[in-house]
Amino acid sequence: MKTTYCLDLTSYKRFKTREVIVGNIGIGGNNPIRIQSMTTTDTMNTEATVDQAIRMINAGCEIVRITAPSKKEAENLANIKAELRKKGYNTPLVADIHFTPNAAEIAAKIVEKVRINPGNYADKKKFETLDYTDESYYEELERIRKSFEPLVKICKEHGTAMRIGTNHGSLSDRILSRYGDTPLGMVESAMEFLRICRDLDYHNIVLSMKASNTLVVVQAYRLLVNKMMEEGMNYPLHLGVTEAGDGEDGRIKSAVGIGTLLEDGLGDTIRVSLTEEPEFEIPVAKTLVERYSNRTVETPIAPINKYAINPFEYNKRKTNEVLNIGGSNVPRIMADFSLKENIKPASFFALGYNYSVPLDKWNIGEMACDYVFLGNKIIDFEVPGTLGLVYLYKTWLTQKNKFNTFPFIDSKEYLNNVETHAKLNFVYVTLNQLNSTFIDKINNDKTAVLVIDTYHPHGMAEQRKLFNELIINNCYVPVIIGRAYGNLTDEQIQLYASTDIGALLVDGLGDGIFIAAENCGSDNLLNSLAFGILQATRTRISKTEYISCPSCGRTLFDLQETTAKIRKVTSHLKGVKIGIMGCIVNGPGEMADADYGYVGTGVGKITLYKEKNVVKRNVPEKEAVEELVELIKSHGDWIEPQ
Repeated sequence: MKTTYCLDLTSYKRFKTREVIVGNIGIGGNNPIRIQSMTTTDTMNTEATVDQAIRMINAGCEIVRITAPSKKEAENLANIKAELRKKGYNTPLVADIHFTPNAAEIAAKIVEKVRINPGNYADKKKFETLDYTDESYYEELERIRKSFEPLVKICKEHGTAMRIGTNHGSLSDRILSRYGDTPLGMVESAMEFLRICRDLDYHNIVLSMKASNTLVVVQAYRLLVNKMMEEGMNYPLHLGVTEAGDGEDGRIKSAVGIGTLLEDGLGDTIRVSLTEEPEFEIPVAKTLVERYSNRTVETPIAPINKYAINPFEYNKRKTNEVLNIGGSNVPRIMADFSLKENIKPASFFALGYNYSVPLDKWNIGEMACDYVFLGNKIIDFEVPGTLGLVYLYKTWLTQKNKFNTFPFIDSKEYLNNVETHAKLNFVYVTLNQLNSTFIDKINNDKTAVLVIDTYHPHGMAEQRKLFNELIINNCYVPVIIGRAYGNLTDEQIQLYASTDIGALLVDGLGDGIFIAAENCGSDNLLNSLAFGILQATRTRISKTEYISCPSCGRTLFDLQETTAKIRKVTSHLKGVKIGIMGCIVNGPGEMADADYGYVGTGVGKITLYKEKNVVKRNVPEKEAVEELVELIKSHGDWIEPQ
């Protein structure tokens, strides 16, 4: 298989797709990247759904999706549409369909687009391993065709668009049995339905590959584009990370998954799935998309002629171990204090180090950074032994005999054979300084760790090129990914850094993070951001992970309130993944990627899972959080909060 999945690895070029018309909106082609979201109200409550849709549209939502779990909700889409049009809103509506083909067929005659999930549109999921012969497998495909063809014909007749949206958590038993729980299985699930559409000469189609795991998201979309290239297809892509969660974690996770793809020119419409009110998703999506509206590059990056990375599976770049960096170590975090005035012990509180004056000792938190770059700022107090102090080279010379102090050497100084630390030296380099002389020297230095940087408008690609050069030259030096930002809002720095750095980490590139930010974000926010990026890329787990769906009209409890309750009692459980799902559409499947699951299965009723297995059914909602804690305790994953 060729590893091509985008038009250019070093020059920003948007993957040109065919145009799909959804009402008065064009997706793909020469259209801008469209922003959409989904209502969370009961679809049968016309007034509430219309009011919420208007709030979304006024926030900048260009396409509104509404769940239609049964025929009655599908029929009520006509009333919702009529009310919106009466109020002067012509925004296209999308019916979200999962288990009910007849609801999809009704909706396709009313709204501008239907979304179907191939994993459960014609298949039922029982988590059974099925043994198919080729003949029996194709018999199943014929069964699917008979179920799906009527919808395609209605869409053709009424000019209705369709999204074929695969969800990692709801792959059918049939797909899982043949392809496994893999990105390839996600792609094949969609391609089966897409081939039926093509046979019927229906092409008004958008495709999506969603998961809560950012690595799976990125690999699945890349595989999908690769497959389309092979088969001469160019359908538009709808991007999203499902069950991203809320707050900082939801934004970081969304940016890692969506931003990585946008960097390579993939994506024609996006939805940021947050466990918040849908209108709050829109500004986040806008911030992600706006970076690509005018990405002009005056200085081109040399092309990558030999790509040394497999973009379809995660492989950590092999590196030397230098102290606690590289090798089998988790990625390390370096904080930036070089611009800070009056550094005191309390300054380190934001970095996870709390100093107790009465006890004269440091307490180290789970999210304590590993190194702090001080530039020329000398501190005159003892710091924890786990924290490395990094000084600019000439300042380090005056401090070199102190414990845990290391030099920050630029590439020119390094090539001049300056005095170095016996165990660890941080060497600053950019792509244009990475010549054969430098690589030869760094290859023979077992104390060196590179700190890379870029000021290129397409900086991620420049740094990817640098990594590729190291790999093809068999250079195993560890690399700290450095990025500098200035004058950004809190949300901008979260989204930009998560995109720029996360896009490298999901490909196994990088042994650490160094975010240098001037006038954007507090020390605490930046430290939390660095740990959040590592958590979202699953390269270093430092806190509880919540796989929380964004809510919709199918939701059977207040997701925001419930997520807050569960966070309150479980946020100290480092490394535990908890899925919080409003209904069973993706619940059981996403439980396979979580350690524990909390899923709405009826009004006021919760079913608890251990991974994908049901443990307790129909637990009263008032007791469910407490029962979840007991479940975690019974499997030995509970620790008492300090």
